[in-house]
Amino acid sequence: MVPSTVRAALADQPVSGAVCLEAGAGVGNTTVGLLEAGAERVYAVTDDAAHARTTRERVGDDERAAVLEADLRATPLPADSVDLVTAHGLCNVLAPAALDAVLAEFARVAAPGARLLVNDYAPLPAGARMRDVVAVENAAHELAFGDPALTFYPSRHLRRLCEGWEWAFERERTLLEPVPWTGQHVRAHLGVARDAARELDGGVADGLREDIARLEDDFEGEDAGRMYGLAFRRSA
Repeated sequence: MVPSTVRAALADQPVSGAVCLEAGAGVGNTTVGLLEAGAERVYAVTDDAAHARTTRERVGDDERAAVLEADLRATPLPADSVDLVTAHGLCNVLAPAALDAVLAEFARVAAPGARLLVNDYAPLPAGARMRDVVAVENAAHELAFGDPALTFYPSRHLRRLCEGWEWAFERERTLLEPVPWTGQHVRAHLGVARDAARELDGGVADGLREDIARLEDDFEGEDAGRMYGLAFRRSA
């Protein structure tokens, strides 16, 4: 099943007959959506082995799809080879330095006249409990590994960054509002925080574990925030 957010993002794009890059394949939702919309070829690139396996299982024997395990900062595709780049829920897991490197690769592989879709989450509103989950996840991850787990970029920020790589802005639309953060989402994010906290010791680690336990006990999720979709075009 292709999520409604993916269908809404692709609805106004010339997918049929296009060579596509799904950047950050996740579980292959956009890859499947692109194939269903008639893409000639879809390269699904991810550095997560489990995501690669899941995406391969979903596309089955469709010869139009190629799942590549690689770092998007060194995308294994030739220059000027892609008609449509999609980044669905990707940017929020990239710290600023990594994001810029990935955008550089998008610009490199894009053919003249190519399209770019960037679909991501706006910063959570003040008062949202999910902000507490993200805060403890980022604190643990940054202390353990040196960078945050999540960065929710305002749409205007991603627009400026893409325009800096010579993508012409075409439109912004709301794909989902509010965003349903379920108990499963909460547990997954707190699991990331807990794994990172295991890399730490002392009072800081104890404090993080206490915060994680408290959120596990009293927060089951909420509807909050917005997912947006940006569309850009490369000059011909």
